[in-house]
Amino acid sequence: MLKIGLVTGEYPPHQGGVGDFSREMALALAALGHDVHIISHRGASPTPSLTVHPIIQTWSLQSLVVIRRLAHTLSLDLLNIQYQAAAYGMTPPIHFLPSMAGLPSVVTFHDLRLPYLFPKASPLRRAAVNYFAHSASGVIVTNPEDHQTLQRDSKVKHLAEIPIGSNINPREFHNGVPNTRYRRRWGLSETEAVVGYFGFLNASKGDETLLRALAQLPNYQLLIIGGRTGTSDPTNEKYAVELDTLAASLGLANRIIRTGYLPPDETAQAFLACDLMAMPYMDGASSRRGTLMACLAHGMPTITTRPVVPLPQLHDGENIRLVPPEDSAALAAAIRTLAADPALRARLSAGALALADGFTWDKIAAQTAKFFEQVLRER
Repeated sequence: MLKIGLVTGEYPPHQGGVGDFSREMALALAALGHDVHIISHRGASPTPSLTVHPIIQTWSLQSLVVIRRLAHTLSLDLLNIQYQAAAYGMTPPIHFLPSMAGLPSVVTFHDLRLPYLFPKASPLRRAAVNYFAHSASGVIVTNPEDHQTLQRDSKVKHLAEIPIGSNINPREFHNGVPNTRYRRRWGLSETEAVVGYFGFLNASKGDETLLRALAQLPNYQLLIIGGRTGTSDPTNEKYAVELDTLAASLGLANRIIRTGYLPPDETAQAFLACDLMAMPYMDGASSRRGTLMACLAHGMPTITTRPVVPLPQLHDGENIRLVPPEDSAALAAAIRTLAADPALRARLSAGALALADGFTWDKIAAQTAKFFEQVLRER
């Protein structure tokens, strides 16, 4: 049994993928018998079977001292730092935690992309991320593109690629046919096709492309499932306002239904109310996308964009439907075809469930614990 300190800038009730991942990962590690301590912000909620330490007011240098002191008091074997810049308010101190912690640290990079801060800030941000990766005892990435980037860096001590799972545990599964009972809750049409979209509005997710595709499909509705902008990324709100303006200019306002933030059971019901999902990420499908993993886990017939780095698990027409990024005409055509073909939807649904079986939290946690043990053994 390992005593693990899981450090995360995001944790429920904060809305965000990193927080959801941290909770699911911690629960799965605990189920394997490990002693997991969540170290997070002061508003972090208690979680049954886990010990949550809501002790961080701001992610300052002083917070690193607080974490070091707690880790020593608890006699932790290892820290696992969940990293995405927005989860820590875009502040630099978290990058120095591995060198200040006083015990082995593994950094899980949810995203190596550099957020925009101000002109010419990218070299500073890249230097901070590089230092973070180099000073850690080990690094976990969630997708092949980030793995390729860090694999070339000889200063990274130990590297593993471990995918993420669905941030919503499925209670029911799609079979290619929408659930009419669930459609009634949100006033969805029982005769027109309903396209689903899951997750916060964000410039990287291709929401503008989706709206332009919907404008080419006059008898279709769009159900946007989940919270509008999340807690951590302040750029999402501005982008959401821009999308509202675009939707109004395209005459789509009366065909877009928003569920708002939902608990897991109701999120699953919203999935099943849809005929299909459309997730047109601008940078392509990726195993770092918890929203895509949620679609697969629910057996949703899903259209998404071709990955930048090939994902051999994705088979177009068998477990997913792939289109080019930023191509609203291709997306509209794929939606139209899938909505009109129940057999194709059923095939994609079954294929998605088979694919998702490889991304369950028990498997992910087992790979993660094995990597922790390797890092500790070799250290």
